[in-house]
Amino acid sequence: MANNEMAPMRSKTKDSILFKTMIYIVCVLLAVLSIFPFWVMMMNSTRSTAQIMAHAVGVVPGKDLMNNINILKKLKTFDAMTGLKNSFIISAGVTILSIYFSSLTSYAIFAYEWKLKKIFFAMVMGIMMVPGTCTLIGFYRACYQYHLTNNKLMLILPSIAAPMTVFFLKQYLEGALSLEIVESARIDGAGEFRTFNTIVLPIMKPALATQAIFTFVGSWNNLFLPLVILNDKKNYTMPIMVKLLNGDIYKTEFGCVYLGLTMTALPLIVIYLLLSKYIITGIALGSVKG
Repeated sequence: MANNEMAPMRSKTKDSILFKTMIYIVCVLLAVLSIFPFWVMMMNSTRSTAQIMAHAVGVVPGKDLMNNINILKKLKTFDAMTGLKNSFIISAGVTILSIYFSSLTSYAIFAYEWKLKKIFFAMVMGIMMVPGTCTLIGFYRACYQYHLTNNKLMLILPSIAAPMTVFFLKQYLEGALSLEIVESARIDGAGEFRTFNTIVLPIMKPALATQAIFTFVGSWNNLFLPLVILNDKKNYTMPIMVKLLNGDIYKTEFGCVYLGLTMTALPLIVIYLLLSKYIITGIALGSVKG
C-alpha cells in the first residue's frame, strides 16, 4: 500500500523537475538570443572592415580596436564626448519632464472627480494612436517660424505631454494607491502638492523607475527628430554621429561604425543594470487591481 501511494507522488515530482528544467532551458536560450546581438556588436568594434565584410558575425575579439579608435579621432563629424553629453542632456531632460508631469496628470485623472474627465482620458488614449510623423511637419514649421531650430530645448519640452506614460501610471495608481491615504493627509493639513510629492510619488516609485528606463532609452536612441531639428555639429547626439559614419559613399569603416554603436549602447546598459530591479516590480504591481 505504501509503495502504491508513493508512486503518484514520485511521478508528480519527476514531472515538476522536468517542467522546471524546460523552463530554465527556455530562459537560458532567450537570454543568449538577447545578449548575442550586443556581443557581436562589441566584437565587431574590435575588427577591421575587411574582416567584418568577410565574416559579418564575429564572436571572437579582433586586434583592430586601437586602429578603429584612432580613425574615429580623426573624423571631424564624430566627437564622442560632445555626442554623449548632448544625448545625456536631452534624454535626462525628456525623462524628468515626462515622468513628473505624466505622474501629475495620471494622479489628477485617478484621484479627482471633475467634468469631462472621461472625455479627457479618452482624448489621451486617442493621441496614443497618432503616429509622431504625422505631426512632424507642423512641429518643424512652428520651430522654424519662432527661430527655435537647432535648439535642444525643442527636443525636451514636448516630452511634457507623454500619453503612453500617463496611461501606464494611471493603471498603476489604480492598483497601488488607496485614496484613504490621500484623505488622511488632507485632514492633517497637507496641501495638494505636498501630498503628491511626499506621499503619492514614493508609492509610484517602481512604476516611475520602469517608465524612466523606457523613456530614457527611447530618447537616447531617437534619431529622426534630432536629425530634423539639429543642424549644428556641436548639438549632434550620438545616434546622429553614428549615422554620419555611414555617410561616405566611397568607403565605410564598419569597425568604426560598430565602435560608435558600442559607445552609444554602453550608457544604456549601465542605466538598465542600475534600475532593472524596478521593471518587474513596476509591471507586476501595475497589473494588480486593488
